[in-house]
Amino acid sequence: ERGSSCRDALQRVSAWWQLHFPGQGSPSSDTSGYCQARARLDERVLQQIGTQVAEQLERQVTNEQLWLGRRVKIVDGTGLSMPDTAANQLQWPQNSNQKPGCGFPQLKVVGLFCLQSGALLQVAHDDMHHHEIILARRLWHLMQPGEILLADRGFCSYLDIAQLLGRGVDCVMRLHQGRGKQDFRRGRRLGHNDRIVVWHKPPQRPPHWSKEEYDQLPKTLTLRILRFEITVPGFRSKEVILATTLLDSKLYPAQELEKLYFRRWNVELHFRQIKTMLGMDVLRCLTPEMVLKELAMHRIAYNLIRALMQRAAITYDVDLERISFKGSLDSLHHYADAIYAAHRKPRKQAQLFDALLRTIASDLVPLRPERSEPRARKRRPKDYQLLTKPREEMGTVPHRNRPKNQS
Repeated sequence: ERGSSCRDALQRVSAWWQLHFPGQGSPSSDTSGYCQARARLDERVLQQIGTQVAEQLERQVTNEQLWLGRRVKIVDGTGLSMPDTAANQLQWPQNSNQKPGCGFPQLKVVGLFCLQSGALLQVAHDDMHHHEIILARRLWHLMQPGEILLADRGFCSYLDIAQLLGRGVDCVMRLHQGRGKQDFRRGRRLGHNDRIVVWHKPPQRPPHWSKEEYDQLPKTLTLRILRFEITVPGFRSKEVILATTLLDSKLYPAQELEKLYFRRWNVELHFRQIKTMLGMDVLRCLTPEMVLKELAMHRIAYNLIRALMQRAAITYDVDLERISFKGSLDSLHHYADAIYAAHRKPRKQAQLFDALLRTIASDLVPLRPERSEPRARKRRPKDYQLLTKPREEMGTVPHRNRPKNQS
């Protein structure tokens, strides 16, 4: 549960013990045993559990959910922070612009999601000095022939598109800003703001690529460039240029590609659900080993909730994308104790579980086409002074309303 501590988890066990074994004493309130047991969890096993749940979600995707008969995966990155301990700082240093003792270790994470099911298939992570595209390359082996990778412009590079094409994977990406202004008078015309162009392999091999990998890449790539305007209120971008390997304009019309790219926003929502609603934004563990286990547990929890949402959508024939993640999480919290309490009555337990699915399926997100969603905060943060020195050196901060010459 989000924000829960070792003491809170132990108290839940104690309450369960008192319910089922009254009059037989109470478990110790010392959390050391619980913490030692948690530390013995094998990270590899946790990763396997997360992968199995994600694969189960993938198997439940129907043909009707596919995009023009194709399976689509989304890649994106985000940043996490954690407690300021010496071990965490050594593994994932804080931002170099921050003074020692005034920042937090930073972990960069890149996730590969399934567009249709919302499953978090895998995660790559490293410190803040690694670019997201470098982490994403650790995930390319999960892409299967015939699939489509949907990504923002940070992942749009000649080398990666060529590498994915070599695996039989097509790409739909926003054009990287480094490509400069595009001249839509060049190339073979497919339609309005829709052209076929040729890219040439970079003349210099990037330092993180081996010579063998670089030499295996084709000398040119034939890509399709599309441009469309955004009229949705609240969106920062007013014009988007896509680069894609889907060259057939009849099989893949420009309007469908435009709609597909708008669905890339789902990955932003997925990360928000994991970070905000499941509490992964600020990790709690004090050592790198436990931080990685905590990250794996968040992946398991997220995929399990997505599996519950998917089952509700299939059982009651509703659109999975309209089921509320927050509503599903709240419903699960309310029903969990009742379902567990009925473990000796299978029929009653099945009835409660079906009621849970029915509640989740009925809690649909309202349809709000072109709703304005500016990235801005309405609630103002407290006007506290920033910590510009280590805590022991900061001392007492004078009240901001007190005159400076008043002691």
